[in-house]
Amino acid sequence: MGEASIPVDLVNPGQVFACLGFVEAADVLLGGARGGFDWQHGEDVRFRLESARAENPIAHVLRFLEEAEVVALEPYGCGYDGSSKWKIDIEKWNINIDPSQPYGFPCKPSKKLDTLPACLRDSDGNKIVIDHWGDDLRKTGRDNIKFWAGMGGKPGTKLALEALDLARDQITDHIGDPFSLTAEQSSSFRFDWRRDYVPIDSGFSLNPHGHMTTQGYPVVELMAAIGVTHARPMRRDKLNYSYGVAGASGADLYDPIFLRAALGARQPPFHGMPFRRFSMRLDWPGQENQARCITNVIEETSTS
Repeated sequence: MGEASIPVDLVNPGQVFACLGFVEAADVLLGGARGGFDWQHGEDVRFRLESARAENPIAHVLRFLEEAEVVALEPYGCGYDGSSKWKIDIEKWNINIDPSQPYGFPCKPSKKLDTLPACLRDSDGNKIVIDHWGDDLRKTGRDNIKFWAGMGGKPGTKLALEALDLARDQITDHIGDPFSLTAEQSSSFRFDWRRDYVPIDSGFSLNPHGHMTTQGYPVVELMAAIGVTHARPMRRDKLNYSYGVAGASGADLYDPIFLRAALGARQPPFHGMPFRRFSMRLDWPGQENQARCITNVIEETSTS
């Protein structure tokens, strides 16, 4: 059994989602992944992760990212017929889509890469699919938490590739604190609110100032996108969400299903689980009903 822990800021939704991403990735790559948020030591809040194999699961996931490539997946029967200006490889996905079933991505001929899921894969054949942005609330009952928009129509697959490329050369130097890795990042999934701002509130926009760039957190962005594969925060409306975290209790950690359930829950998934819930407020950094960015997070409740 391999174990590891990393620091996490519970009022940074991207970091919370990214912790779930480490669980999801470790479960795929190593098996037997379990995790939990440990806030029993004051401000030193940690996310603890274990997996079935003896090695450090955080380090293993980061090494996977270091060598992974990104491709877009075209489900059989969907008739993708375009070539991408984003220079992303496209391959057939071994899944057949029935248009009558609640699959979020449109199953029809298309020239738009943003209608396709992304896949991270390594030379050993390990694959992790990212597809949250394809969910349709009316069809699947899941909010797609697609906070980015515009940016020349840049698709999620390209955002994943850019985040990966920004992190590759530094990633194994941050095994103990991967959420601290920074890089100049012009566009992202908008999960880590340390990079974003609302120009009307700040008093100016960076766009006219070509010499000014924003520092992003590519590991947070990429792992958060993986983390919401099977879990979503609770949507109240377009600009208001809440999310929950499951607290580690002594030596006890939780299977992925409980961490997923906690993220969108009002109450802990089962009696006795330490649990904290947070509200996050978003706003429009540009035109209304396009991109959204996280502007404020407050704690609602705690059972610990």
